[in-house]
Amino acid sequence: MRIDLSTSRPEESAPIEAKPAPAGSAGGSGPSVRSTAARHPHDDAPDSATDFARLAALEDGPERDAVRDELATAWLPMAHRIAGRFRDRGENIEDLRQVAAVGLVKAIDRFDPSRGAFESYAVPTITGEVKRHFRDRMWALRVPRRVQELRNKVRIARRELTQNPGAPEPTTAEIAAHAGLTEDEVSVGMEAMESFSTLSLDAELSSTDDNYSLADTLGDSDSSFDVVVDREAAKEGLRRLPERERNILYMRFFEDMTQNRIADQLGISQMHVSRLITRSCARVRDEALGGRPRSGRGDSGGRTEAV
Repeated sequence: MRIDLSTSRPEESAPIEAKPAPAGSAGGSGPSVRSTAARHPHDDAPDSATDFARLAALEDGPERDAVRDELATAWLPMAHRIAGRFRDRGENIEDLRQVAAVGLVKAIDRFDPSRGAFESYAVPTITGEVKRHFRDRMWALRVPRRVQELRNKVRIARRELTQNPGAPEPTTAEIAAHAGLTEDEVSVGMEAMESFSTLSLDAELSSTDDNYSLADTLGDSDSSFDVVVDREAAKEGLRRLPERERNILYMRFFEDMTQNRIADQLGISQMHVSRLITRSCARVRDEALGGRPRSGRGDSGGRTEAV
């Protein structure tokens, strides 16, 4: 389908002239005659009931596509007018007009002429398409649809409560009563109203001489958190070790003593100290990982070798 989605204003659109049916057409199969005199309440709502009746009767093909293109061109100023209602909401007006044009095409494809006037069907269809664009495309961060709907209800309720000049800012309870929501839901909606766009981490939060950014207020990861689980998992295994082996591990890993110094202090060989450390660490690791403690002979008196 070739539809001109140009963004000319309604007043800039050329009037649609009457087009006679080509000779030899049966039942008015050619382009229809559209009168510019018959108008709906809005100047951008042409009288196209005949064209819609013909569109519904035509099979898919070039002729139907031509009628469809004519209808889209004729009603495009109305789609632009609807898009203009949403200007100044953070989206480019040209993009909004393109979204409204898509909604117009959907309305033309789905409209049933026997159900009433096209304008009554097209306006909510196009408006819904633009609203969906804001809901799905304009949020910097994706939030649940329920939160978006709460935001819209709170925004409308606040606007209705403050529309009179001099009206005070409504309280959370007043908004909840007006919108039929709970105060918790109003709080969620108000938070969402402030969360439509994101704030850069480099944004300055202070106007004083000691300017600092949002990133400066964020905490850093504590590397000690990474070993908390391991330390807790090893506690029980350490308690089950013989006292001398616990002392050896303490001297080696907490007092940073060498194996030779530990051996001299306990009166055993350095090789024996190395084996005890290896065996003790393996046993604690196995228990921490959910395995069974390693079986082995005791090491009292320092005369028993590791298994």
